[in-house]
Amino acid sequence: MSNIADNIKHILTELPEGVRLIAVSKFHPVEAIEEAYAAGQRIFGESKVQEMTTKFETLPSDIEWHFIGHLQSNKIKYMAPYVSLIHGVDSFKLLSEINKHAVKAKRVINCLLQIHIAEEDTKFGFSTDECREMLNSDEWKSLSNVSICGLMGMATFTDDTEQINREFHSLHQFFEEAKTTWFADSTHFCELSMGMSDDYPIAIKNGSTLVRIGSKIFGQRNY
Repeated sequence: MSNIADNIKHILTELPEGVRLIAVSKFHPVEAIEEAYAAGQRIFGESKVQEMTTKFETLPSDIEWHFIGHLQSNKIKYMAPYVSLIHGVDSFKLLSEINKHAVKAKRVINCLLQIHIAEEDTKFGFSTDECREMLNSDEWKSLSNVSICGLMGMATFTDDTEQINREFHSLHQFFEEAKTTWFADSTHFCELSMGMSDDYPIAIKNGSTLVRIGSKIFGQRNY
């Protein structure tokens, strides 16, 4: 078993001020999360709603649960009462579904719009044009129970660091465009979620505020 506390401490020394660590705990047991919690970690990322809900019910209440997987609309209701941030909103339809469940839960749910920056078809997300179209349409402004807090993206899974750098750079540029064009009056629009265990140093150089790190903390997952 890798030493989770030491791993967290080591990663935190590499994060500049203003960058927060999401410990990606999906597929890891409650004991591993408890170890990270004891080391001071409070933000955890999960990609299966049922698994996250079971952990939420078992673990301390001051944990911030971030949903980082591909979200199916029929699962929103289970996490609407407690989720802190949904990273992967990839359509207006999904955003309005989240809003509907947030109304029932009497909460405002924080969301990030997922932008497709990778040269891979397996990743989800808006193209920048689709995102511009949605933000120009103003319909989203009537969704009073969701708060769009920023953007999220995943780089191509490759050893080509120049390509990863290009993709993160393009997301950061679009983040700046979105901020000035549609969110100039919003103090909430400030998060850029990009970077995982293999590429987070490149993401940080490109302005990431949230890094999603799993294997570097918990070791390899048991599926």
